[in-house]
Order: sequence, then structure tokens, then C-alpha cells
Amino acid sequence: MTDHAYSPRTLWLKSFLALAALAIAFLPANATDTLDVMATVHQFVDSFNKGDVKTAIASCAAQTSIIDEFAPYAWNGTGACANWISDYDADAKKNGITDGMVKLGEPWHVDVMADHAYVVIPASYTFKEKGKAVKESKSVLTIVLGKGDGGWRITGWTWSKH
Repeated sequence: MTDHAYSPRTLWLKSFLALAALAIAFLPANATDTLDVMATVHQFVDSFNKGDVKTAIASCAAQTSIIDEFAPYAWNGTGACANWISDYDADAKKNGITDGMVKLGEPWHVDVMADHAYVVIPASYTFKEKGKAVKESKSVLTIVLGKGDGGWRITGWTWSKH
């Protein structure tokens, strides 16, 4: 009777499986995490585009940090997403801005490590200013997310216009 436990083929297969398991264990994210992270990003942007404030705010964690191109330029802490939306609306009204729409490109980075994610996406922002069409192209949206009991939530984001 031949002992197959130590045959070259068996040793090779066991080594391959051990290395594959090790490689999988050290992958920064699985496909599901990446899809879930991007679903939260799209939920926020799509909600903004539709004017759905409640759903946009639900995409954010309770504690959030935001940097954007209009004063006061930075929002931090509890309710930052709601405060940003309120200030965006006030700025838009003051400057005659309507029909604001964000369009995302293909992400440059979606890095997920355990319960933290970092996303960098090229974006454009179109709107009307006093009835005249305006487009900010080649902007960048950088988002940080955390995963909790309620799933992935935005903990910080910055808009960089170009």
C-alpha cells in the first residue's frame, strides 16, 4: 500500500492550497466589500442629484468631516452632512445656482481594509448659474468610509475642483 500523504503531487497540492489561503487572508478587500462601499458612494451622489436630502444624509456617519469649494469650506462633527447640505442650499440660492448634478467617473482607487475604505473618483459637476450652463470638469471626489452595524457610512469626503 502506497502512502499518498507524502507523494510529490500531494505535497505540491497542499503547499498550493496553503499559499492560496494565505494570499486570500491578506487581500485588502473582497469583491462584496468593494461593491458595498461603492453602493454607499453612489447612494450619496444619486440622492444629492435627486434632491433627496434624507437619503443623502443617511449615507453619512454621525461624525463626518467635509471639505468643499464654498464657504465655510469645512464641516466637522455631528450633523456635518446635514449642515453641509443646508449651507450648499443657501450658497446655491445666494448665487443663483440651480440644477446641480454630480457625475462620477470610474474610481481610481477603492481601497478597503477591514472596516475602513478610501475611494478616489474623478467627477464633474454641472449646474446653471443664473440660467447659464456651467460645468466643472476634471474634479476629484475623495471619500473615506467606515463599516459599522448599519453597513458602510461616509466618515469624510473632500471635493477638489480643477
